[in-house]
Amino acid sequence: MKLSVGSTDVGSLAAWQDHLRDRARAAGATGAAVAPWHVTRMFPKRAAEILAGGSLYWVVASAFCVRQRITGLEPITDSEGVKRCRIELDNELVPVMAAPRRPFQGWRYLSVEDAPADLSAGAGDLAAPDGQRLHLALSELGLL
Repeated sequence: MKLSVGSTDVGSLAAWQDHLRDRARAAGATGAAVAPWHVTRMFPKRAAEILAGGSLYWVVASAFCVRQRITGLEPITDSEGVKRCRIELDNELVPVMAAPRRPFQGWRYLSVEDAPADLSAGAGDLAAPDGQRLHLALSELGLL
């Protein structure tokens, strides 16, 4: 799981990723180089597990809202010479059942049991930002 710092909802996360892709295309990138990515400080110790079907669960506005399948992990060095990890992501943002999360630094591993379930295509309005907020509010009240 990873905090989406600065995102107010899933739409703003998607818009940020679109912005990064547009910048990459404008710089001449093509193919996988324009897929969504996120750079983090530490390379994961459990890389093999992650690459075997893992996802990045985004915490937006203090709750799990969406996940993206991780398609690659690339060690990189930034412009200041600091080693980092580029997490390459699938284009699809998959809505998940909203679940509250407190702020944290870095990223954390989730067990399969602790990962929020995907919202099915039949979930209707729950996949919309307002539907996720409603689900989260009802969960916090103990009604779900």
